[in-house]
Amino acid sequence: MGVVTSDAASPAPPSVLGLAPVLPVVVLHDVADAVPLARALVAGGLPAIEVVLRTPAALDALRAIADEVPEAVPGAGTVLSPEQVEAARAAGARFLVSPGFSPRLLGAMRDSGVPFLPGVSTASEVVTLLEEGVTEMKFFPAEAAGGTAYLASLAAPLPQARFCPTGGIGPASAPDYLALPNVGCVGGSWMLPAEARAAKDWDRVRRLACRAAALAA
Repeated sequence: MGVVTSDAASPAPPSVLGLAPVLPVVVLHDVADAVPLARALVAGGLPAIEVVLRTPAALDALRAIADEVPEAVPGAGTVLSPEQVEAARAAGARFLVSPGFSPRLLGAMRDSGVPFLPGVSTASEVVTLLEEGVTEMKFFPAEAAGGTAYLASLAAPLPQARFCPTGGIGPASAPDYLALPNVGCVGGSWMLPAEARAAKDWDRVRRLACRAAALAA
């Protein structure tokens, strides 16, 4: 994907894959948690934040991060329809992530004006997206779909494709993914443990984000 511009107050990044080695995947049930959680992640060196559209609070949480944490690069995950693309952009999403794609969804993401990562899990899906001019993708579900071995096998025949693998990745396996030539970043939520979120221990989130940000190939 090339550089994409946006009419939003904050410009869209040219690529999601180059912002940090780890893309936090965030499920928010309480809008009040959105801003302190985002600030903790940014302070830890993880500015790109994928807020998944799986809860009623997701769009309001995304909007709160976009409005109140200017250092963050908030995006929307689990985007499944053109309607969600439109709603996410209206809420301030600066990138989009989907677990898969259809022609209709792909068209809406392309028209959104921001970077997007359509989900793939097979070589045929990768080829289909490359034919459409899309070179940056989400590999999902990463561990269940073959993990590092599968991604490594795609590097030689499909060198144009670059991935953000997500699904079952933790701090122990992330470096193995990041060492691959076709992986730009990994997605995960291990820096957001449930007990820390329940206790609103944002300093612990910050410390875990620091460790994640230090991961490199």
